[in-house]
Amino acid sequence: MSGKLYLVPTPIGNLEDITLRALRVLKEVSLVLAEDTRTSKNLLQHYDIATPLRPFHAHNEHKVTEGLVGQLLAGAEWALVTDAGSPGISDPGFLLVRACVEAGVRVEALPGATAFVPALTASGLAADKFHFEGFLPHKKGRQTRLLYLAELPVTFILYESPYRLVKCLEQLIEHCGPDRRACVAREITKMVEEVTTAPLSELLAHYQQKDKVKGELVVLVSGK
Repeated sequence: MSGKLYLVPTPIGNLEDITLRALRVLKEVSLVLAEDTRTSKNLLQHYDIATPLRPFHAHNEHKVTEGLVGQLLAGAEWALVTDAGSPGISDPGFLLVRACVEAGVRVEALPGATAFVPALTASGLAADKFHFEGFLPHKKGRQTRLLYLAELPVTFILYESPYRLVKCLEQLIEHCGPDRRACVAREITKMVEEVTTAPLSELLAHYQQKDKVKGELVVLVSGK
């Protein structure tokens, strides 16, 4: 009889942002597949959960997916978590989920934390329709995607590294113009959370003045 793979969202900053159902599942499964076992160990210890952890990340998912599916087909019930947020959303998980679905393994996705939703709703930008882009390519294909995004009539959402934020804002101004309204949401749910909405030119000036930008970032740009 087939087992089950649970997709369990984990807090993106504030450890209180985890559901009772997620905690129950993490206690009941026999194994937790984790993007970084060190990060997940801290979360499990915080909630006194002793379930064993096993690494599952972008560097090994191609090699181990087939074997994991075989064990799930044999009856294993496991949970998949990433460092923060929902598995598969700009994080490892898609390959395993697709393989499970194709093989007939039951997959149960729990609702929970993901960075772009609170960033969008707090930004003041239109949220009735939007485009989630995630991380842009670093080099090849980046300009093509920016050209496409700049013409969208709806809010579009990017994930970006703090080390590339200024460059990203410069490129957005190049393609969207300096007056397009946008938002940078930093360290969502944490004590130092910062959500700044302004024209792209003002956001660029603001972050150019900072010596160092830290934390997880969501960049949102209003539609054309």
